[in-house]
Amino acid sequence: MRSPEQPEGSRRTALAEEAASRRAWRDGVGVALATSAYGVSFGALSVASGLDVWQTCVLSLLMFTGGSQFAFVGVLGAGGLAAAPAAIASAGLLGVRNVAYGLRMSPVVGAGPWRRAAAAQFTIDESTAVALAQETPRARRVGFWVTGIGIWLGWNLSTLAGALLGDVLGDPRAYGLDAAAAAAFLALLWPRLRRRQAVAVGVAAAVVATVLTPALMPGIPVLVAALVAVLVGWTNWLGARPTFEVPA
Repeated sequence: MRSPEQPEGSRRTALAEEAASRRAWRDGVGVALATSAYGVSFGALSVASGLDVWQTCVLSLLMFTGGSQFAFVGVLGAGGLAAAPAAIASAGLLGVRNVAYGLRMSPVVGAGPWRRAAAAQFTIDESTAVALAQETPRARRVGFWVTGIGIWLGWNLSTLAGALLGDVLGDPRAYGLDAAAAAAFLALLWPRLRRRQAVAVGVAAAVVATVLTPALMPGIPVLVAALVAVLVGWTNWLGARPTFEVPA
């Protein structure tokens, strides 16, 4: 015989799922708006580095990973065409992290070759971060797709705007756009910093990346900081130890 509490429990579960999905939508849209604004900076810097408007737009359409794009145009702008191999290597190093994101996001996006092929284009820092910040499988899926597609659309539009208006805008960093994406990441990270172990992981990775950035080529500090974060998180030095109850 079915318990009378089951229908009420099912309704509560459905309402909780709906609320979690709405939060995922809000998180995804907020991060997409903040990150897309930074595309203006990339468009302007890319044209200033020697690429034309079409080349700049193709980079955003196909490469679509902000860190790798900035590394590519930065190295190319500093060394010209002769620095193209180094620019490609720097962009590739920064893009390696997306392989790890893809492995983590595989169960989130669901099965099916077409869905996974489409998800590969949208598997970036922001879509992964928003997805992992959610509490239910449905909300993670919503967060991933809303963030990934939203940023792809906004990033490409703002890249075009920055490439066309670069000379008029001047240095885009003067507007603080370079801090928009970092602020969005901090907003996602902050609620998770409730335990000493989580704080230790974040601080260790930040310190390593800060120290190594001036000394190593772009991409390597990020990878080393990620390895340090995994090491600190895996060892659980400051985390709560599991407790076992002895049966009476």
